[in-house]
Amino acid sequence: MKKNHFFFSVITAAILSIAGAGFLPASGHAAEAKDHDPVIFIHGAGGIGASFYSIENYLKNQGWSDDELYAIEMNDKTGNNAHNAKQLASYVDEVLKKTGKSKVDIVGHSMGGPNALTYILKYGGGSKVNDVVTFGSPNKMVTSEAPAGTDPNHKILYTSIYSNNDFVVNKWLSPLKGAKNVQITGPGHLGMLVNSQVNELIKEGLNGGGSNTNK
Repeated sequence: MKKNHFFFSVITAAILSIAGAGFLPASGHAAEAKDHDPVIFIHGAGGIGASFYSIENYLKNQGWSDDELYAIEMNDKTGNNAHNAKQLASYVDEVLKKTGKSKVDIVGHSMGGPNALTYILKYGGGSKVNDVVTFGSPNKMVTSEAPAGTDPNHKILYTSIYSNNDFVVNKWLSPLKGAKNVQITGPGHLGMLVNSQVNELIKEGLNGGGSNTNK
């Protein structure tokens, strides 16, 4: 995956362009706004924060506000878990301070999933996260079980989405014991960034629809 980070950057940019020069808002009125945990989006190796534009736009139409959505731009584009988890730890603290919240939700594409799991397991994220949604992520590079977290009064809920048509990340690397594991058919690895079914599953996961049976 490290060798292909430049390739992913180019392809991601192409998808963003083809999909409509900024992804026009969905038709219809936005859902009534309500209070949410801040959501942090983590791109994969060679990716960019802007690759979540379509998903962010969808969530805005479902009631999330601009100040509840944050896409981190990783300094290390290779997807390195240790480097990115450290950066994520600082970023989460900044977002919590800015929003006044005690926990965040995380959405990770591709290596963004393992980066998030590493943060939770090794860099203090076990008490600062509510919901985790990964898609197209090789989660088993880090763990085969959804981490329970370190807050004894709270469990982190996980959703792992993966596609039969993902030829970049083997689908068997995505499921986690204790998570809500959802296999879909249709979009490829990058196509999941602009897919309506994935959008809906992400929304469900952020609304507490994930699982963690480790507690």
